[in-house]
Amino acid sequence: CYVMPGGIDPHTHLEMPFMGTTTAETWESGTFAALSGGTTTIIDMIVPDERGLLVALDEWLERANRQASCDFGFHMSITNWSEKIFNEMSDVVSKGVNTFKHFMAYKGALMVNDDQMYASFTRCGELGAFPLVHAENGDLIASLQQKFLEEGNSGPEAHAYSRPPSVEGEATNRAITIADATGVPLYVVHTSSEDAHEAIRRARQKGQRVWGEPLVQHLLLDENEYFNEDWDYSAQRVMSPPFRDKYHQDGLWAGLSAGSLHVVATDHCAFTTEQKRMGVGDFTKIPNGTGGLEDRLSLLWTYGVGTGRITPNEFVAITSTNIAKILNIYPRKGSVMKGADADLVIWDPSAEKTISAKTQKSIIDYNVFEGFKVSGLPRITLSRGDVVWDSSTNTVAQPGRGKHIERPSFPAANTALSTWKELIAPRSIKRDSKLMPIGV
Repeated sequence: CYVMPGGIDPHTHLEMPFMGTTTAETWESGTFAALSGGTTTIIDMIVPDERGLLVALDEWLERANRQASCDFGFHMSITNWSEKIFNEMSDVVSKGVNTFKHFMAYKGALMVNDDQMYASFTRCGELGAFPLVHAENGDLIASLQQKFLEEGNSGPEAHAYSRPPSVEGEATNRAITIADATGVPLYVVHTSSEDAHEAIRRARQKGQRVWGEPLVQHLLLDENEYFNEDWDYSAQRVMSPPFRDKYHQDGLWAGLSAGSLHVVATDHCAFTTEQKRMGVGDFTKIPNGTGGLEDRLSLLWTYGVGTGRITPNEFVAITSTNIAKILNIYPRKGSVMKGADADLVIWDPSAEKTISAKTQKSIIDYNVFEGFKVSGLPRITLSRGDVVWDSSTNTVAQPGRGKHIERPSFPAANTALSTWKELIAPRSIKRDSKLMPIGV
């Protein structure tokens, strides 16, 4: 067995209101599923309503404090812009949230435009926080969705048709440009295409602070999932961005091994089959999201380490250490060293199982990885030194045990970037009046 830092999944959506319903995975079931798979910390996305950021933070904290078995943190979403949001962002940072998510898609609902992003990114820089982006061109997607519906293409496959890789690449490049103009690091969630990867790679080659986050789903599932004759099967796999073809998958794996992509998450945003049926006859109404929180580590070990695409050390980096450093919680999290939280996994590389919804801890009625055979499982998971999962016993959830992990502002990347931007900032030239034109 190996001893490794507990996994950190920086992208989850537990009990989140979205697209006319609420994600079915609860904080109790989701965090226990995480622990059973070797993940000891999750970072959940808060999506506020019109009442504001602080009300939303309090509501998310209440649910998490009451139900969570594992430690947790939050990202705060910015879905519009106002003086109230500007002011509340500082309070959010003071409460331990140093990241703000921006949706460039979901027009008419969550989407923010470029000038709103510029204002929010600037505010992030002032507060020592940094932005996250869901990078898809929402205007173009809305037009393509309407086009396919008018043509009578209303099934789950049209979801993929309406969100081609190019709309992700364009939005990623645009977000990088805005981040560079405002002098902040940028984290691109669910990087799914070589188009987006190329934009990230190009920016990093120029010295920009940009991180890319592929999902385990995009690494292992391809667009053929949407062409299944079983409507439920395909709809269960509808998420944004959609699954891509093998070319894009290979590019993501290459980025992880080369270091141009940095973290593997799940975007665990799980809906039941019945909820997915809200979109029968209109693919735009299928709630977007899939699961993966429980199986992320085993899948990555099997199809990453087991195939030679990544090394065991790279596995630890992309599932734990890198994101701990990015989020400014290293070495408390993401490490095995004195003074850390003792979030540990005793990993058995020879343990095997076949993934099945019938045996999972998640309460969702299906699993998009159904039938995948994995080699490598957590024998024991420890959180802050306590055994919270033991594969040899009937371990149960411990609701309320999880703690909110507050993240300090001004991570190292922010400090370095702000220092550099100050050195190269445009400055006016003071000219001798004798050298100025006369009479102009």
